[in-house]
Amino acid sequence: MDRLYEKLVERFVRWAETCSDIRAAAIIGSRARVDHAADEWADLDIMVVTRDPKRYTSMSDWIESIGNSLLTFVEPLPIGGEMERRVLFEGMLDVDFAVFPEERYKGIQQLLQDEIHPEIAAQISNVFGRGMRVLLDKDGMLAQLRTIISSIATPTARPPSQHEFLEVVNNFLYHAVWTAKHLRRGELWWAVTCLACRMHWLLLQMVEWHARTTHGWDYDTWFRGRFLEEWADPQALKGLRDAFPHYDEEDLKHTLLGAMNLFRWIATETAEKLGYAYQKKSDEQVTKWIKKCLSQKEE
Repeated sequence: MDRLYEKLVERFVRWAETCSDIRAAAIIGSRARVDHAADEWADLDIMVVTRDPKRYTSMSDWIESIGNSLLTFVEPLPIGGEMERRVLFEGMLDVDFAVFPEERYKGIQQLLQDEIHPEIAAQISNVFGRGMRVLLDKDGMLAQLRTIISSIATPTARPPSQHEFLEVVNNFLYHAVWTAKHLRRGELWWAVTCLACRMHWLLLQMVEWHARTTHGWDYDTWFRGRFLEEWADPQALKGLRDAFPHYDEEDLKHTLLGAMNLFRWIATETAEKLGYAYQKKSDEQVTKWIKKCLSQKEE
């Protein structure tokens, strides 16, 4: 599989060299990382800096210059507001082409040279700081970016304030009630998506804070739950078994309460380590109401 990806990269570079609008390209993500390097299941992430981004996001004919594709689609990048074209080539080779307009890229360079916000620095560290393999650099832009990034100290995460901590707790409890109401109404889709999307991201935030209050604020929790099985508390991992639902009413009842039990334990312990107060009274009232709501029989 690695050799197949390398052949694809070679074809991409040969093609990109002939495209005057493409000014730079680099592999980012797992296939450029040293720590947690790519395995046989890893996809290929290629950043493309171009003067004509619409050419690559609104059209797909150019893909055939690289390889035979089975399917392709476009979606927003997780950060930055740009788009990426995702392609599945023959052999199930999945490649994400993150398309950056040249002017936007130059703006990022200027931003990096100025005083940078810690959250932006953390995002840049996660995207570029973990590894970048330059494929094409016609104007020396990526060389400049590397120099700038290397001069930026990887930011150490900071503890949440009391307000930030309570925002996550209150958000979680609010949506637990919201989920229970939609579950009683029979709207399983809404109940499942609220629990599995909204509430689980809040749970992940608390799992990250808990790990860092335990191991120190320079402890690497990666991003968006990557490698969670390696850095999260073993008890938290065990609790997650009862926190993910099937599309089934009875299972949703069980997993909603399971997610709440896990969140309560993690948040309470995190609050103690931070010297904060947990919303114990609100949690008790919400939990009591949800248990009563879910146990009632339809009239």
